[in-house]
Amino acid sequence: MAEYDNARGWLNTAARTATAPLAADVWVFDTGLTHVLLVNHRWRGWVSPGGSVDAGETPREAAARELFEETGVRAELLVAPAAATVRSYRSGWTATLGVSFTAIADRAAPLTPEPGQPAAWLPLNEEWQGYFPEDRPRMRQYVATITQNTAGP
Repeated sequence: MAEYDNARGWLNTAARTATAPLAADVWVFDTGLTHVLLVNHRWRGWVSPGGSVDAGETPREAAARELFEETGVRAELLVAPAAATVRSYRSGWTATLGVSFTAIADRAAPLTPEPGQPAAWLPLNEEWQGYFPEDRPRMRQYVATITQNTAGP
């Protein structure tokens, strides 16, 4: 897992205080690792399916739930998370620890997004407008890493 935004330091500090916000999302790639499934949030633009971790829920469970709620896709999440981040999901909001999981899904499967929040497969090699532009290079780096790790000698 890649750590961004001093996530470990944030978590150590948060562990000494009251329960801090926690979010989970899913980087869903197609089988060719050329497209990513994103949702067009009403003010965040194109972002990974995800949201808050509910009480009694693990981040992995929250990520899978949010993926289904926002896209209609059920996919097995890969074992290891892809990244941990610390960021505010809206100007003025408290910083939140986010855990990004990954999944591989068939791009031909039908999408059933939430009303007012379309979902689509976007090419990884193109730019898209979203609240977290740093996610694009992070996703590309992740795909490059897993591609290298699965390639033969």
